[in-house]
Amino acid sequence: MRYASITDRLRGLGSGKWAVHFEARRRAEAGDAIIELTIGEPDIPPEDDLLDVCSAAMHAGRTGYGIGGGADPELAEAIAAKYSRRTGRTITPANVLAFPGTQTALYASMMGIAEYGDEVLVGDPLYATYQGVIHAVGATMRTVPLRAENGFHMRAEDLDRRVTDKSRVVLLNSPHNPTGAVLTRGELEAIGEVCKRHDLWIICDEVYEELIFNGEFVSPLDLPDLAERAIAVSSISKSHAAPGFRSGWAVGPVEFCERLLPVSETMLFGNQPFIADMTTYALTEPSPTAATLRETYMRRANVVAKALKGSGLEPLMPDAGMFILVDVSAMGIDGEAFAWRALDEGVAVMPGGSFGQQAKDFVRISLTVPDEDLETACARMAAMARTKENVRQIA
Repeated sequence: MRYASITDRLRGLGSGKWAVHFEARRRAEAGDAIIELTIGEPDIPPEDDLLDVCSAAMHAGRTGYGIGGGADPELAEAIAAKYSRRTGRTITPANVLAFPGTQTALYASMMGIAEYGDEVLVGDPLYATYQGVIHAVGATMRTVPLRAENGFHMRAEDLDRRVTDKSRVVLLNSPHNPTGAVLTRGELEAIGEVCKRHDLWIICDEVYEELIFNGEFVSPLDLPDLAERAIAVSSISKSHAAPGFRSGWAVGPVEFCERLLPVSETMLFGNQPFIADMTTYALTEPSPTAATLRETYMRRANVVAKALKGSGLEPLMPDAGMFILVDVSAMGIDGEAFAWRALDEGVAVMPGGSFGQQAKDFVRISLTVPDEDLETACARMAAMARTKENVRQIA
């Protein structure tokens, strides 16, 4: 039987990057004691208020079809109000489309502005699904190096050097996964000048917006002279510890939303009303969840740094998010080899190479486990790094 070319474009871009994670799960199910530090999932539940609102909406009959437009009216108003406060400009429901999660919002947005023959510029390292999103729409991914010596921040001059006449979109992620880097206003302004000069769209994945430890959050959407070319995608997955509800959105120019609406409707004809009600509540009522997560992840990043001190494994302290990168190059191996050896010691971490060549000498550690488990995992990795016999075995 014949298959569409998208299946070829995405071959090898799915779960293969998560091989260590899946093997860790397999070993755990077989009875091995594994400390899992691979995926980014908050380790606290959503607040009871959110669950109560969702449940009440279902019991009130909000289980039928949603509207066929871009978002439930109340939800669209709530999202618009959030971005009006943040940007200082008037953002209306006409600037908003709702989707089941940031991932879907990103995919739909990319579908609307890139296609065959186009290039999408994205920093390396990058979140593992970005390459699939870009290839799915038929575009080509063109990476911009994010260097460790620059704190993995994108430099405008590096971006400018990678632009060609085929470039159409810059995909940003700030705060950044896997590095925890947060782009400054000055950096975004410089990146924006490159985008204006070459007439490029900007999509910014901002799902970690409320999990910043150091510095301030600034979005390209916040800068008035970039507003006509900037699209922000986000969700309540991280800010409200609610990843399983799959509730996200895209905010951009009115014309962009109008043009993308049929794409949105083709993918999912209307929101799930009960989830729209819960999300509206999440965006309009005070919540302690993000503050709790910020404090927790910042503390745990320091736990990692303290536990690995003197081992030769060098943590790169994040400015945001729920991960920390650790440089393992002093052991004479890359992150892939280290991750598989660590798994034999009962610790599952993500190889940095799963996120791009610039992170191949790193591993990514999730900060979403209790402090004592994190300390135990780091002690095992530190012992592994200090033992010459283990180093020889790895090499």
